[in-house]
This record gives sequence, C-alpha cells and structure tokens, in this order.
Amino acid sequence: MEITREVVPVYAGETPPDSWEAALFLAGPTPRSPDVASWRPEALRLLAQLWTGPGRLVVFAPERPEGGMPHGWLHQVQWEDSCLHLSDTVLFWVPRDLATLPGFTTNVEWGRWESSGRVVLGAPADAPGMRYLSHYAQLHGAPVADTLDEALAAALAQLRGGAHRAGAHRELPLALWRDAGVRTWLAGQEAAGNRLRSAQVAWTWPGVDGRPFWWAAHVGVEVAAEGRVKDNEVVIGRPDVSAVVAYLPADSMSETRIVLVREFRSSAVTSDGHVHELPGGSQPGAADPRQVALAELAEETGLRVDAARLRSHGVRQPAATVSAHRVHLFSVELTGAELAALEAGPQRHGVAADGEHTALEFTTYGRLLADPDVDWTTVGLVTVALSDR
Repeated sequence: MEITREVVPVYAGETPPDSWEAALFLAGPTPRSPDVASWRPEALRLLAQLWTGPGRLVVFAPERPEGGMPHGWLHQVQWEDSCLHLSDTVLFWVPRDLATLPGFTTNVEWGRWESSGRVVLGAPADAPGMRYLSHYAQLHGAPVADTLDEALAAALAQLRGGAHRAGAHRELPLALWRDAGVRTWLAGQEAAGNRLRSAQVAWTWPGVDGRPFWWAAHVGVEVAAEGRVKDNEVVIGRPDVSAVVAYLPADSMSETRIVLVREFRSSAVTSDGHVHELPGGSQPGAADPRQVALAELAEETGLRVDAARLRSHGVRQPAATVSAHRVHLFSVELTGAELAALEAGPQRHGVAADGEHTALEFTTYGRLLADPDVDWTTVGLVTVALSDR
C-alpha cells in the first residue's frame, strides 16, 4: 500500500493526530498584534515543498490560522508544553524585532530544550539578542542557520524521513524510537501483554549520529496481568553491554583464576571508589555482541582471541529495577601462557580520550565471592559462566 506524503499543520489548541512519521514544532516569537505578520505561514508553505516523506509530517504551529492565541494564556502554555514533548524536532526561528517580535518567551523555551539533542536554531543575521542562544547551540551541537529555508532544511535533516508511530508510541521521539535498546524494552513489555500508555523523556546523554547513549523516560504502562496502569517510574537505558569471563580453570572451581578490570566510577560504593568487574562495554552502532566482546576484551586487557573461542552464555538484564539495558555474557578459557603474559604485560589499558582508565586485576573465584568490592552482578555473571562449563 502506498503511503501518502502530507504535511499536517496542528494549530494552537487543536488535538494532534493519532499517528505520524515525524512531528516538528515551530518555536519562536508569535505576533501579538494583527498589524504584525507571522513567519509561520511561510514556514508551512516551504515545508509542504521540502518534506519528501514518506508519510505524514505533523507541524505544531502555536498560533491560530487567523493569527493570535484566543483560547487563553494557561491553555496555550499547556498545549505548547504537551506538543513540545511530542515533537521529534523543535525548530527555533527567531526573527527578533524588539519593538514588534521581542521573543522573550522564546528565550525561556530555548533554555528548556537547548540540550535535548532535537533542536535547530535559526535567526536572521541581523537579529538582535542572539549571541547567548547561538553560543549554547554550538556548545550542544545544534544546527544553526540564518535563513528560514536553511533552518527548515536542517530540521528535516534531523528527522531523516521519520518513522511511523501511533498512540503512545508518538511520545517516544525519533532519537529514542530508533534506539535498539528502547525497541527491545518496548517489545519485551508488549510481548508480556502490557501497553505503553504515556512516555515523557526526562533526559538524554549525547551519543553519536544523533542517538543518545544514556536515556531516561517517565512512562505509564498498562500492566495486563494486574489490570492497572503503573505511572510512577522512570525507565533508564543505555546500549547493551558485552562482558567476558576470561579464566584459567583449576582442579576446584574456587581456585579458578579470573581476570577482572578495575576502573574508577563516580557511582561506586566501594572501599577504593573503583568498580571491579569483567572486561566489557558497549560500542555505538555495533550490531554483533560477540564482536563487541572481542573488541572490549582487547581494549581493556590487551588480550586478542579468535571469535571461535568465545562461548556464549545468553543475555539478561543486570539490574531490571533500574535499567532496561542487557548484558550479553561470553567466556573464554585461557591457557597458562596467556594468563602469564597478561600478568607480565602492561597493567593499564582503556581509551584515555573517553576518560577510560582500566587496570588489570587477577583473582580466584573463591576470593571473588568473599570480596565486598565486587558487585553482585559480576559475581552472578562469573558464576553462570563457570557453572556452564
């Protein structure tokens, strides 16, 4: 079935459609007098030409077609806030004129959304009072333009054609909707018969290619088995992790030698302020957990092994009450020579440019069980790998 390409304006006070491929909010100064022309009709005309789809682009225009906001200030604020959260991209076009279009409210809105990763800032080159806004646009990597055409093109480039969403799925902006971890979490809930009823992004931490690395969303989920909606939690997520248990077997499991890495983490509640865990991590955009495991093992320990030596032990969440991400667990049985080479070789590894400084540690399974500085997740991962031999 052919998907119709269309641009659908949603004016102040109107109810958004039930589905779309992309949603764009036209933020910026709104005329308060019929003698001052609005810039939004021209933006809508250009979008009708520039949107190549496929599907529906919804454009939130926070004024009435005839101009103004006649339904009251509080209703206007509530409508704008709701539609800003629904938007995949927020285009700030600021043709500021201190006499007719001062844009003071726009400054406040920009401050709320400047670090969201889904904004574009545009203003004529001679618009006054833009230096501060432009500084933070550049600081956060937001596109900046000095013509309306260029600003709209930058906004559409962020949308990248969009992706179809309906119902509460519309409340997951494209940057999250395209994230594999978000989709895995959502698919898991829906497979259990549950349904997303609401979602509002609390924050994101920048990643690459416009995709967030860390994210958090306040959600409401209809829990099918309990006949209720739970809406008092925040779901936190990050890319899935691959972890490797590198070990040298011994006559008894308690004497089996284990390779750990020690790294400072701000959240650590340990005697030395460091975490003591398995080599592992995430690689942006990586699709094969086994390849991630190999890369992280080499990066954090210096050990390079053939992919065929890695044994998979499945995938599970490490902390299901806190984060939606999962750990792909692998193990590799070392030779005595390999372990000796690790012990004699460089003890510090990691990617310094990313703030990663790891040090090798060598322990036994028995000592690991008794070490209060090793977290329960690491204990569990090692136990599974060794028990599965």
